[in-house]
Amino acid sequence: MLFPLRLAALTAAALILNGTSPAAVPRYDHIFVIVDENKDLNRVIGRSPAPHINEAALTYGYASHYDAVAHPSEPNYVALLGGGTFGIHDDGPFTKNAVDAPSLATQLDAAHLSWKGYYEDIPAPGSLVTYHGLYASKHSGFLNFLEVQRDPARLAHLVGFDELDRDAASDRLPNFALIVPNLCNDMHGAMGNGAPPDCWPMRASALIARGDTAFANIVERLTATPMWKSAQNVAIVLTYDEDDAGGTEGGGGRVPLVVMTNHGPRHFVDATPYTHYSLLRTIEESLGLAPLASAQHATLMTPLFSLGH
Repeated sequence: MLFPLRLAALTAAALILNGTSPAAVPRYDHIFVIVDENKDLNRVIGRSPAPHINEAALTYGYASHYDAVAHPSEPNYVALLGGGTFGIHDDGPFTKNAVDAPSLATQLDAAHLSWKGYYEDIPAPGSLVTYHGLYASKHSGFLNFLEVQRDPARLAHLVGFDELDRDAASDRLPNFALIVPNLCNDMHGAMGNGAPPDCWPMRASALIARGDTAFANIVERLTATPMWKSAQNVAIVLTYDEDDAGGTEGGGGRVPLVVMTNHGPRHFVDATPYTHYSLLRTIEESLGLAPLASAQHATLMTPLFSLGH
């Protein structure tokens, strides 16, 4: 079921851009990227099982032509953090799909900026397990990079949602965070491991609704902090690793991308073509970092991160 009135209002209110050359991205103090799983843009945006995500798109902004870069999941997480898929074409163990190249983690460390990966149901900080219940390391991204795998100090940045709760409660969230819900709450779906019926992949609407509620819970934690209400520039991004229909746009299909900022655009749709490399480049430039690999040639997402709207 569509939300025709809401989407019509959003489209009418928005400044829609296509093919423009955006200015530089403003500097941000904190960026949080939530990654969900396997949903085409049209499975989520404008659909009734995802009211919270649609409310965020309506209130803040979203990209209507944002593409993943590969199938299946794992190379997309790597692309988001390293600017390339590095020959990864499957969801194999990170020890097999290891990448000997710089990543956003090494960039942030060099710039003395704080970062974490928050993974729901990871069994322990820095865990090197491949699967544990509803946690899957193929959705880590950071673990694929040898400079993270081999460094205990960097592994300690990979933590659970219990630490997300503590960091939010104490208003000590990092400059950058990748936030990945478990297989039930990221809309991937699972059978077994105690997965409830609304996590079963064949119950698509229930699975989307569950993930939508999980998204709302994460956003509530982040926007309740003094940081969100302060003069600091803060962005919360929701995207998806790939679509679920074998789409070829960008290599991984057209997926949702919603950007919430505390001082930026409202009621905004951006029709500029973007990919995961665009998001990486935008994150890097907003934090004062140089773009990695394919991100160097990607289009900046300045319209969705601009200030003063």
